[in-house]
Amino acid sequence: MKKFIYQNSLSIVFFLLFVGAMIGQIVFGFHEYNNELIDKGAQAVQLSEYFESGHFLEATFENWESEFLQMGLFVWLTIFLKQKGSSESKGFGTDEEVDREPSATRKAAPWPVKKGGFWLLLYQNSLTISLMLLFVVSFFLHLYGSFKDENLFNTLSGKPKVDILEYLGASKFWFESFQNWQSEFVSVFAIVVLSIYLRQKGSSQSKPVDAPHDETGE
Repeated sequence: MKKFIYQNSLSIVFFLLFVGAMIGQIVFGFHEYNNELIDKGAQAVQLSEYFESGHFLEATFENWESEFLQMGLFVWLTIFLKQKGSSESKGFGTDEEVDREPSATRKAAPWPVKKGGFWLLLYQNSLTISLMLLFVVSFFLHLYGSFKDENLFNTLSGKPKVDILEYLGASKFWFESFQNWQSEFVSVFAIVVLSIYLRQKGSSQSKPVDAPHDETGE
């Protein structure tokens, strides 16, 4: 068990942070949602009902959507684009280990590499594909949750309901998306640029402390 925790400590810590933050979101989101319902003259809901609400779906997947979009684009764009001096970029004028052609004879190579053909093509792009699929799923769950929440409060306010295609073109939905997308893009910009000049000893995301500013890559 100790060995497992040591070898997986980064993912374990971030998963526990996720769980803690998710619990916080649920607790405070549940109370906020009920406050909004009461303000509109409706009855408060139980926690089990809250998980089915548009409020919960929209709040959750609006954020997941932007995270997966950011990570998917970052993984894909770093194939082609570079930033001199950044630890987040591949270097210039040298062959990178990550660019070499996969070999089926390599010891313990994953089975798609040994299989070759379509499976190898799919596998060698699987990280970007998976992240972008998670983005698409989160995007539509955000859309559904936001649409459901909008129609609930339209009904409580005596306004007509909208259909989902009409809501897809509404400014509210795209405001929710872009306010999250821009925060993700600026965070990537920050780590790419700040890692040129700033260091964190011991971090895999930083260059060595004594590395010159124009040295590119980790």
